[in-house]
Amino acid sequence: MKQRAELVFIPAMGIGHLVPMMEFAKRLLDRDDRFSITVLVIKSLSVSDFTSYTDSLADSLPRLRFIHLPNLDPPPSSSNLRTRESIVSVLVETHKPLVKQTISNLFLSDSDSESVPTRTALAGLVIDIFCTTLIDVGNELGVPSYIFFTSTAGLLGLFLHLPELHNQIDTDFKDSVTELSIPNFTNPVPPSVLPLPLWSKKNDGYDWYVYHGRRFKEAKGIIVNTFAELEPTALNSFSGGRIRAPPVYPVGPLIDLHGQVHNQTRLEESIKGWLDDQPPSSVVFLCFGSRGSFGAAQVKEIALGLERSGHRFLWCLRRQPEKDKLASPTDYENTGEVLPEGFLDRTEGRGLVCGWVPQTAVLAHRAIGGFVSHCGWNSILESLCFGVPIAAWPLYAEQHLNAFEMVRELGGLVVELRLDYRGGGDLVTAEEVERGVSRLMDSHCEVRMRVKEIMEKRKRALMDDGSSFTSLGCFIKDVMGESSSGI
Repeated sequence: MKQRAELVFIPAMGIGHLVPMMEFAKRLLDRDDRFSITVLVIKSLSVSDFTSYTDSLADSLPRLRFIHLPNLDPPPSSSNLRTRESIVSVLVETHKPLVKQTISNLFLSDSDSESVPTRTALAGLVIDIFCTTLIDVGNELGVPSYIFFTSTAGLLGLFLHLPELHNQIDTDFKDSVTELSIPNFTNPVPPSVLPLPLWSKKNDGYDWYVYHGRRFKEAKGIIVNTFAELEPTALNSFSGGRIRAPPVYPVGPLIDLHGQVHNQTRLEESIKGWLDDQPPSSVVFLCFGSRGSFGAAQVKEIALGLERSGHRFLWCLRRQPEKDKLASPTDYENTGEVLPEGFLDRTEGRGLVCGWVPQTAVLAHRAIGGFVSHCGWNSILESLCFGVPIAAWPLYAEQHLNAFEMVRELGGLVVELRLDYRGGGDLVTAEEVERGVSRLMDSHCEVRMRVKEIMEKRKRALMDDGSSFTSLGCFIKDVMGESSSGI
Protein backbone atom coordinates (compact mmCIF):
# COMPACT_ATOMS: atom_id res chain seq x y z
CA MET A 1 0.00 0.00 0.00
CA LYS A 2 1.21 3.48 -0.80
CA GLN A 3 2.31 5.67 2.07
CA ARG A 4 -0.32 8.40 2.40
CA ALA A 5 0.15 11.82 3.91
CA GLU A 6 -2.00 14.80 4.79
CA LEU A 7 -0.95 18.43 4.90
CA VAL A 8 -2.75 21.21 6.75
CA PHE A 9 -2.79 24.50 4.85
CA ILE A 10 -3.40 27.75 6.74
CA PRO A 11 -3.85 30.84 4.53
CA ALA A 12 -4.19 34.45 5.59
CA MET A 13 -4.57 38.03 4.37
CA GLY A 14 -7.51 37.61 1.99
CA ILE A 15 -8.14 36.39 -1.52
CA GLY A 16 -4.74 37.45 -2.86
CA HIS A 17 -3.08 34.97 -0.50
CA LEU A 18 -5.79 32.30 -0.54
CA VAL A 19 -5.99 31.76 -4.31
CA PRO A 20 -2.27 31.05 -5.04
CA MET A 21 -2.11 28.75 -2.01
CA MET A 22 -5.11 26.85 -3.35
CA GLU A 23 -3.55 26.70 -6.81
CA PHE A 24 -0.54 25.08 -5.14
CA ALA A 25 -2.86 22.64 -3.37
CA LYS A 26 -4.51 21.69 -6.68
CA ARG A 27 -1.16 21.20 -8.38
CA LEU A 28 0.11 19.03 -5.53
CA LEU A 29 -3.03 16.84 -5.53
CA ASP A 30 -2.88 16.48 -9.32
CA ARG A 31 0.78 15.48 -9.18
CA ASP A 32 0.68 12.86 -6.42
CA ASP A 33 -2.34 10.85 -5.30
CA ARG A 34 -0.74 10.01 -1.95
CA PHE A 35 -1.61 13.48 -0.64
CA SER A 36 -4.75 14.88 0.90
CA ILE A 37 -5.11 18.43 2.18
CA THR A 38 -7.11 20.11 4.94
CA VAL A 39 -7.39 23.90 4.80
CA LEU A 40 -8.08 25.79 8.02
CA VAL A 41 -9.73 29.12 7.19
CA ILE A 42 -9.38 31.89 9.76
CA LYS A 43 -12.44 33.85 8.71
CA SER A 44 -11.79 36.97 10.76
CA LEU A 45 -8.68 37.75 8.70
CA SER A 46 -10.75 39.21 5.89
CA VAL A 47 -14.01 41.10 5.52
CA SER A 48 -14.82 39.07 2.39
CA ASP A 49 -16.75 35.81 2.29
CA PHE A 50 -14.89 33.14 0.33
CA THR A 51 -17.40 30.35 0.97
CA SER A 52 -18.53 29.99 -2.64
CA TYR A 53 -14.92 29.79 -3.81
CA THR A 54 -13.87 27.22 -1.21
CA ASP A 55 -17.05 25.17 -1.68
CA SER A 56 -16.46 24.91 -5.43
CA LEU A 57 -12.91 23.70 -4.84
CA ALA A 58 -13.98 21.15 -2.25
CA ASP A 59 -16.68 19.81 -4.61
CA SER A 60 -14.23 19.38 -7.48
CA LEU A 61 -11.32 17.92 -5.47
CA PRO A 62 -12.29 15.01 -3.19
CA ARG A 63 -8.94 15.01 -1.35
CA LEU A 64 -9.29 18.69 -0.42
CA ARG A 65 -11.46 19.83 2.47
CA PHE A 66 -12.04 23.16 4.18
CA ILE A 67 -12.68 23.80 7.85
CA HIS A 68 -13.83 27.32 8.65
CA LEU A 69 -12.69 28.13 12.17
CA PRO A 70 -15.10 30.04 14.42
CA ASN A 71 -14.46 33.74 14.82
CA LEU A 72 -12.45 34.77 17.84
CA ASP A 73 -12.51 38.22 19.36
CA PRO A 74 -9.20 40.00 18.79
CA PRO A 75 -7.26 40.99 21.90
CA PRO A 76 -8.03 44.50 23.23
CA SER A 77 -4.52 45.66 22.32
CA SER A 78 -5.24 45.11 18.61
CA SER A 79 -7.45 48.21 18.52
CA ASN A 80 -4.26 50.31 18.65
CA LEU A 81 -2.58 48.55 15.71
CA ARG A 82 -2.06 50.71 12.62
CA THR A 83 -0.95 48.31 9.87
CA ARG A 84 -2.72 45.48 8.11
CA GLU A 85 0.32 43.24 8.64
CA SER A 86 0.30 43.69 12.41
CA ILE A 87 -3.49 43.21 12.66
CA VAL A 88 -3.28 39.92 10.76
CA SER A 89 -0.24 38.71 12.70
CA VAL A 90 -1.92 39.37 16.06
CA LEU A 91 -5.13 37.64 14.94
CA VAL A 92 -3.17 34.57 13.85
CA GLU A 93 -1.37 34.47 17.19
CA THR A 94 -4.76 34.64 18.95
CA HIS A 95 -5.87 31.57 16.99
CA LYS A 96 -2.90 29.38 18.01
CA PRO A 97 -4.73 27.36 20.70
CA LEU A 98 -7.75 26.85 18.43
CA VAL A 99 -5.58 25.76 15.50
CA LYS A 100 -3.71 23.27 17.67
CA GLN A 101 -6.91 21.86 19.13
CA THR A 102 -8.54 21.54 15.72
CA ILE A 103 -5.55 19.69 14.25
CA SER A 104 -5.31 17.45 17.30
CA ASN A 105 -8.98 16.52 17.03
CA LEU A 106 -8.60 15.73 13.34
CA PHE A 107 -5.45 13.65 13.43
CA LEU A 108 -4.90 12.34 16.93
CA SER A 109 -6.80 9.68 18.86
CA ASP A 110 -7.64 12.16 21.62
CA SER A 111 -6.89 15.79 22.52
CA ASP A 112 -3.46 14.85 23.85
CA SER A 113 -0.97 16.15 21.29
CA GLU A 114 1.46 13.37 22.25
CA SER A 115 -0.89 10.65 21.06
CA VAL A 116 -0.08 8.47 18.08
CA PRO A 117 -1.95 9.43 14.89
CA THR A 118 -4.84 7.07 14.13
CA ARG A 119 -5.61 8.01 10.49
CA THR A 120 -3.73 9.33 7.46
CA ALA A 121 -0.43 10.61 8.81
CA LEU A 122 -0.16 14.35 9.31
CA ALA A 123 2.94 15.22 7.30
CA GLY A 124 3.18 18.91 8.09
CA LEU A 125 1.75 22.41 8.04
CA VAL A 126 1.86 24.78 5.07
CA ILE A 127 1.38 28.28 6.45
CA ASP A 128 1.09 31.79 5.03
CA ILE A 129 3.96 34.25 5.43
CA PHE A 130 2.13 36.13 8.19
CA CYS A 131 1.27 32.94 10.11
CA THR A 132 4.75 32.06 11.37
CA THR A 133 3.58 31.98 15.00
CA LEU A 134 1.90 28.71 14.01
CA ILE A 135 5.34 27.10 13.64
CA ASP A 136 4.96 26.66 17.40
CA VAL A 137 1.89 24.50 16.78
CA GLY A 138 3.81 22.32 14.34
CA ASN A 139 6.63 21.92 16.84
CA GLU A 140 4.21 20.97 19.62
CA LEU A 141 2.54 18.39 17.39
CA GLY A 142 5.87 17.04 16.16
CA VAL A 143 5.43 17.90 12.48
CA PRO A 144 7.42 20.24 10.21
CA SER A 145 6.16 23.59 8.98
CA TYR A 146 6.59 24.94 5.46
CA ILE A 147 6.16 28.62 4.57
CA PHE A 148 4.01 29.41 1.55
CA PHE A 149 5.50 32.65 0.23
CA THR A 150 2.98 34.48 -1.94
CA SER A 151 5.35 37.08 -3.40
CA THR A 152 8.74 37.37 -5.10
CA ALA A 153 12.01 35.67 -4.31
CA GLY A 154 13.34 39.21 -3.99
CA LEU A 155 10.98 40.00 -1.12
CA LEU A 156 11.78 36.63 0.47
CA GLY A 157 15.44 37.64 0.54
CA LEU A 158 14.51 40.90 2.22
CA PHE A 159 12.51 39.06 4.89
CA LEU A 160 15.37 36.66 5.59
CA HIS A 161 17.99 39.43 5.68
CA LEU A 162 15.85 41.85 7.69
CA PRO A 163 16.88 40.65 11.18
CA GLU A 164 20.51 41.30 10.23
CA LEU A 165 19.69 44.74 8.84
CA HIS A 166 17.80 45.46 12.04
CA ASN A 167 20.93 44.74 14.09
CA GLN A 168 23.26 46.62 11.73
CA ILE A 169 21.30 49.88 11.44
CA ASP A 170 20.29 51.68 14.64
CA THR A 171 18.06 54.34 13.12
CA ASP A 172 15.00 54.18 10.89
CA PHE A 173 15.84 52.75 7.47
CA LYS A 174 14.34 55.71 5.66
CA ASP A 175 16.55 58.20 7.52
CA SER A 176 19.71 56.22 8.13
CA VAL A 177 21.11 55.37 4.72
CA THR A 178 20.59 56.34 1.11
CA GLU A 179 20.39 52.75 -0.12
CA LEU A 180 20.31 49.27 1.41
CA SER A 181 22.47 46.31 0.46
CA ILE A 182 20.35 43.15 0.27
CA PRO A 183 22.28 40.03 -0.80
CA ASN A 184 19.79 38.77 -3.39
CA PHE A 185 19.53 42.13 -5.18
CA THR A 186 22.32 43.13 -7.56
CA ASN A 187 21.34 46.81 -7.25
CA PRO A 188 21.29 48.81 -4.00
CA VAL A 189 17.69 49.06 -2.79
CA PRO A 190 16.38 52.56 -1.97
CA PRO A 191 14.40 52.68 1.29
CA SER A 192 11.59 54.40 -0.61
CA VAL A 193 10.59 51.11 -2.25
CA LEU A 194 10.41 49.12 1.01
CA PRO A 195 6.98 48.22 2.39
CA LEU A 196 5.75 51.22 4.37
CA PRO A 197 5.92 49.49 7.80
CA LEU A 198 9.69 49.13 7.35
CA TRP A 199 10.31 52.84 7.02
CA SER A 200 10.22 53.40 10.77
CA LYS A 201 11.13 51.10 13.64
CA LYS A 202 8.38 52.78 15.64
CA ASN A 203 5.76 51.38 13.25
CA ASP A 204 3.91 48.44 14.82
CA GLY A 205 4.25 46.49 11.57
CA TYR A 206 8.04 46.78 11.63
CA ASP A 207 8.50 44.42 14.58
CA TRP A 208 6.26 41.84 12.94
CA TYR A 209 8.26 41.93 9.71
CA VAL A 210 11.45 41.29 11.67
CA TYR A 211 9.73 38.56 13.68
CA HIS A 212 8.50 36.73 10.59
CA GLY A 213 11.92 37.04 8.94
CA ARG A 214 13.53 35.33 11.93
CA ARG A 215 10.96 32.56 12.05
CA PHE A 216 11.21 31.77 8.33
CA LYS A 217 14.56 30.18 9.12
CA GLU A 218 12.87 27.69 11.46
CA ALA A 219 10.71 26.27 8.67
CA LYS A 220 11.63 23.00 6.98
CA GLY A 221 11.20 24.63 3.58
CA ILE A 222 9.81 27.67 1.78
CA ILE A 223 7.49 27.36 -1.22
CA VAL A 224 7.72 30.45 -3.45
CA ASN A 225 5.25 31.57 -6.11
CA THR A 226 7.85 32.26 -8.77
CA PHE A 227 9.93 30.34 -11.29
CA ALA A 228 13.65 30.03 -11.86
CA GLU A 229 13.69 31.69 -15.27
CA LEU A 230 11.98 34.82 -13.95
CA GLU A 231 14.14 35.51 -10.85
CA PRO A 232 17.41 33.61 -11.38
CA THR A 233 19.66 35.94 -9.37
CA ALA A 234 17.38 36.17 -6.35
CA LEU A 235 16.84 32.40 -6.26
CA ASN A 236 20.54 31.60 -6.75
CA SER A 237 21.34 33.68 -3.67
CA PHE A 238 19.69 31.03 -1.50
CA SER A 239 21.67 28.13 -2.94
CA GLY A 240 24.87 30.16 -3.14
CA GLY A 241 24.97 30.85 0.59
CA ARG A 242 24.63 34.62 0.35
CA ILE A 243 21.40 34.32 2.36
CA ARG A 244 20.93 31.59 4.95
CA ALA A 245 17.59 29.91 4.30
CA PRO A 246 15.82 26.56 4.50
CA PRO A 247 15.36 24.74 1.17
CA VAL A 248 13.46 27.00 -1.25
CA TYR A 249 11.00 25.56 -3.75
CA PRO A 250 10.08 27.89 -6.66
CA VAL A 251 6.96 26.19 -8.05
CA GLY A 252 5.15 29.06 -9.77
CA PRO A 253 3.51 30.74 -11.36
CA LEU A 254 0.50 29.76 -9.23
CA ILE A 255 -2.44 31.70 -10.61
CA ASP A 256 -6.11 30.99 -11.29
CA LEU A 257 -6.24 31.19 -15.07
CA HIS A 258 -9.87 30.11 -15.19
CA GLY A 259 -11.30 33.11 -13.37
CA GLN A 260 -13.05 31.17 -10.62
CA VAL A 261 -12.40 33.78 -7.95
CA HIS A 262 -15.61 35.21 -6.49
CA ASN A 263 -17.49 32.67 -8.64
CA GLN A 264 -16.80 34.81 -11.74
CA THR A 265 -16.03 32.57 -14.72
CA ARG A 266 -16.61 35.08 -17.52
CA LEU A 267 -16.68 38.76 -18.22
CA GLU A 268 -19.88 40.71 -17.85
CA GLU A 269 -21.58 40.64 -21.21
CA SER A 270 -21.44 44.42 -21.66
CA ILE A 271 -17.68 44.56 -21.03
CA LYS A 272 -16.96 41.49 -23.12
CA GLY A 273 -19.06 42.87 -25.96
CA TRP A 274 -17.18 46.16 -25.87
CA LEU A 275 -13.79 44.41 -25.88
CA ASP A 276 -14.88 42.13 -28.71
CA ASP A 277 -15.44 45.23 -30.86
CA GLN A 278 -11.90 46.57 -30.32
CA PRO A 279 -8.87 45.77 -32.54
CA PRO A 280 -6.30 43.27 -31.19
CA SER A 281 -3.85 44.63 -28.60
CA SER A 282 -5.37 48.11 -28.82
CA VAL A 283 -6.80 48.61 -25.31
CA VAL A 284 -4.90 49.67 -22.22
CA PHE A 285 -6.40 48.11 -19.08
CA LEU A 286 -6.18 50.05 -15.79
CA CYS A 287 -6.82 48.02 -12.66
CA PHE A 288 -5.29 48.41 -9.20
CA GLY A 289 -6.22 45.26 -7.32
CA SER A 290 -8.80 44.42 -4.69
CA ARG A 291 -7.58 47.24 -2.42
CA GLY A 292 -6.61 49.83 -5.03
CA SER A 293 -8.49 53.13 -5.20
CA PHE A 294 -7.82 56.87 -5.47
CA GLY A 295 -9.21 60.18 -4.24
CA ALA A 296 -11.07 62.55 -6.54
CA ALA A 297 -8.02 64.68 -7.42
CA GLN A 298 -6.00 61.66 -8.59
CA VAL A 299 -8.97 60.25 -10.52
CA LYS A 300 -9.18 63.47 -12.52
CA GLU A 301 -5.46 63.35 -13.38
CA ILE A 302 -5.81 59.76 -14.62
CA ALA A 303 -8.85 60.70 -16.70
CA LEU A 304 -7.09 63.65 -18.32
CA GLY A 305 -3.99 61.58 -19.05
CA LEU A 306 -6.04 58.84 -20.69
CA GLU A 307 -7.98 61.35 -22.75
CA ARG A 308 -4.81 63.05 -24.00
CA SER A 309 -3.10 59.75 -24.83
CA GLY A 310 -5.66 58.99 -27.50
CA HIS A 311 -5.53 55.26 -26.75
CA ARG A 312 -8.48 52.97 -26.16
CA PHE A 313 -8.89 52.09 -22.48
CA LEU A 314 -10.80 49.93 -20.01
CA TRP A 315 -10.61 51.49 -16.54
CA CYS A 316 -11.63 49.69 -13.37
CA LEU A 317 -12.51 52.66 -11.14
CA ARG A 318 -13.46 52.08 -7.51
CA ARG A 319 -14.47 54.23 -4.54
CA GLN A 320 -12.08 54.62 -1.62
CA PRO A 321 -13.24 52.85 1.56
CA GLU A 322 -13.90 54.50 4.88
CA LYS A 323 -10.92 54.54 7.20
CA ASP A 324 -11.45 50.90 8.20
CA LYS A 325 -8.09 49.15 8.35
CA LEU A 326 -9.35 45.97 6.63
CA ALA A 327 -12.05 47.43 4.39
CA SER A 328 -11.88 47.16 0.59
CA PRO A 329 -12.93 49.65 -2.09
CA THR A 330 -16.43 49.48 -3.54
CA ASP A 331 -17.94 50.24 -6.94
CA TYR A 332 -19.39 53.65 -7.75
CA GLU A 333 -23.10 53.76 -8.46
CA ASN A 334 -22.35 56.62 -10.85
CA THR A 335 -18.74 57.08 -12.02
CA GLY A 336 -19.67 60.44 -13.52
CA GLU A 337 -19.71 61.97 -10.03
CA VAL A 338 -15.94 61.71 -9.72
CA LEU A 339 -14.80 62.08 -13.36
CA PRO A 340 -14.10 65.43 -15.08
CA GLU A 341 -17.16 67.04 -16.61
CA GLY A 342 -17.75 65.78 -20.12
CA PHE A 343 -15.06 63.07 -19.91
CA LEU A 344 -17.42 60.17 -20.61
CA ASP A 345 -18.93 61.95 -23.60
CA ARG A 346 -15.54 62.91 -25.06
CA THR A 347 -14.15 59.36 -24.76
CA GLU A 348 -17.31 57.52 -25.75
CA GLY A 349 -16.52 54.64 -28.07
CA ARG A 350 -12.80 54.41 -27.30
CA GLY A 351 -13.00 54.14 -23.52
CA LEU A 352 -15.04 52.23 -20.95
CA VAL A 353 -15.12 52.99 -17.21
CA CYS A 354 -16.44 50.19 -14.99
CA GLY A 355 -16.36 48.79 -11.47
CA TRP A 356 -14.79 45.51 -10.38
CA VAL A 357 -14.03 43.08 -13.20
CA PRO A 358 -12.52 39.56 -13.25
CA GLN A 359 -8.98 40.66 -14.01
CA THR A 360 -7.73 37.36 -15.42
CA ALA A 361 -10.53 37.22 -17.98
CA VAL A 362 -9.75 40.77 -19.10
CA LEU A 363 -6.01 40.13 -19.45
CA ALA A 364 -6.76 37.02 -21.51
CA HIS A 365 -8.82 38.98 -24.03
CA ARG A 366 -7.17 39.56 -27.42
CA ALA A 367 -8.01 43.30 -27.34
CA ILE A 368 -5.81 44.04 -24.32
CA GLY A 369 -2.45 45.48 -25.30
CA GLY A 370 -1.18 46.91 -22.01
CA PHE A 371 -1.87 46.90 -18.29
CA VAL A 372 -1.47 49.84 -15.88
CA SER A 373 -1.10 47.94 -12.61
CA HIS A 374 -0.40 48.34 -8.91
CA CYS A 375 2.17 45.54 -9.29
CA GLY A 376 0.68 43.09 -6.85
CA TRP A 377 2.57 39.87 -7.46
CA ASN A 378 -0.48 37.90 -8.59
CA SER A 379 -1.27 40.63 -11.13
CA ILE A 380 2.29 40.65 -12.46
CA LEU A 381 2.27 36.88 -12.91
CA GLU A 382 -1.11 36.94 -14.62
CA SER A 383 0.04 39.64 -17.02
CA LEU A 384 3.25 37.77 -17.82
CA CYS A 385 1.32 34.57 -18.44
CA PHE A 386 -0.79 36.30 -21.10
CA GLY A 387 2.10 38.27 -22.57
CA VAL A 388 0.62 41.66 -21.64
CA PRO A 389 3.19 44.38 -20.80
CA ILE A 390 2.76 46.38 -17.58
CA ALA A 391 3.17 50.02 -16.63
CA ALA A 392 4.09 50.07 -12.94
CA TRP A 393 2.12 52.21 -10.50
CA PRO A 394 2.59 50.54 -7.07
CA LEU A 395 0.34 51.64 -4.20
CA TYR A 396 0.89 49.67 -0.97
CA ALA A 397 2.33 46.56 0.73
CA GLU A 398 5.34 45.12 -1.16
CA GLN A 399 4.26 46.49 -4.54
CA HIS A 400 6.96 49.19 -4.72
CA LEU A 401 9.67 46.56 -4.21
CA ASN A 402 8.01 44.33 -6.84
CA ALA A 403 8.06 47.20 -9.31
CA PHE A 404 11.68 48.09 -8.45
CA GLU A 405 12.72 44.50 -9.09
CA MET A 406 10.87 44.33 -12.42
CA VAL A 407 12.31 47.66 -13.62
CA ARG A 408 15.87 47.59 -12.21
CA GLU A 409 16.80 43.98 -11.43
CA LEU A 410 15.18 42.21 -14.36
CA GLY A 411 16.31 44.60 -17.06
CA GLY A 412 13.17 46.59 -17.70
CA LEU A 413 10.49 43.91 -17.57
CA VAL A 414 7.84 46.60 -16.95
CA VAL A 415 7.40 50.22 -18.00
CA GLU A 416 8.12 52.66 -15.16
CA LEU A 417 5.17 54.98 -14.68
CA ARG A 418 5.81 55.95 -11.03
CA LEU A 419 7.68 53.85 -8.44
CA ASP A 420 7.49 56.12 -5.40
CA TYR A 421 3.76 56.94 -5.22
CA ARG A 422 2.37 56.74 -1.68
CA GLY A 423 -0.92 58.66 -2.00
CA GLY A 424 -1.85 61.42 0.37
CA GLY A 425 -1.14 64.80 -1.20
CA ASP A 426 1.14 63.28 -3.85
CA LEU A 427 -0.37 63.13 -7.34
CA VAL A 428 0.70 61.32 -10.47
CA THR A 429 0.01 64.02 -13.03
CA ALA A 430 -1.96 63.74 -16.24
CA GLU A 431 1.30 64.26 -18.13
CA GLU A 432 2.88 61.25 -16.39
CA VAL A 433 -0.16 59.11 -17.12
CA GLU A 434 -0.19 60.15 -20.78
CA ARG A 435 3.53 59.51 -21.15
CA GLY A 436 3.39 56.11 -19.39
CA VAL A 437 0.39 54.90 -21.39
CA SER A 438 1.90 56.04 -24.69
CA ARG A 439 5.16 54.23 -23.99
CA LEU A 440 3.33 51.11 -22.82
CA MET A 441 1.19 50.92 -25.95
CA ASP A 442 4.08 51.52 -28.37
CA SER A 443 4.18 48.41 -30.55
CA HIS A 444 8.00 48.64 -30.65
CA CYS A 445 8.38 48.94 -26.86
CA GLU A 446 11.24 46.70 -25.69
CA VAL A 447 9.22 45.67 -22.62
CA ARG A 448 6.66 44.12 -24.97
CA MET A 449 9.35 41.86 -26.46
CA ARG A 450 10.70 40.88 -23.03
CA VAL A 451 7.26 39.94 -21.75
CA LYS A 452 6.69 37.63 -24.73
CA GLU A 453 9.98 35.87 -23.92
CA ILE A 454 9.01 35.39 -20.29
CA MET A 455 5.59 34.08 -21.35
CA GLU A 456 7.29 31.27 -23.26
CA LYS A 457 9.73 30.54 -20.42
CA ARG A 458 6.79 30.31 -18.02
CA LYS A 459 5.21 27.63 -20.22
CA ARG A 460 8.41 25.59 -20.27
CA ALA A 461 8.86 25.89 -16.49
CA LEU A 462 5.55 24.09 -15.93
CA MET A 463 6.15 21.28 -18.42
CA ASP A 464 7.41 17.87 -17.38
CA ASP A 465 11.07 18.31 -16.38
CA GLY A 466 10.67 22.11 -16.41
CA SER A 467 12.13 24.08 -13.51
CA SER A 468 8.89 24.48 -11.51
CA PHE A 469 7.80 20.91 -12.24
CA THR A 470 11.14 19.65 -10.94
CA SER A 471 11.01 21.90 -7.87
CA LEU A 472 7.57 20.59 -6.94
CA GLY A 473 8.96 17.06 -7.18
CA CYS A 474 11.74 18.02 -4.76
CA PHE A 475 9.15 19.38 -2.32
CA ILE A 476 7.16 16.14 -2.51
CA LYS A 477 10.26 14.07 -1.81
CA ASP A 478 11.08 16.23 1.19
CA VAL A 479 7.59 15.90 2.67
CA MET A 480 7.57 12.14 2.12
CA GLY A 481 11.03 11.76 3.66
CA GLU A 482 12.58 10.45 0.43
CA SER A 483 15.18 13.18 -0.10
CA SER A 484 15.47 16.94 -0.29
CA SER A 485 17.06 19.00 -3.03
CA GLY A 486 15.40 22.37 -3.02
CA ILE A 487 17.36 25.49 -3.84
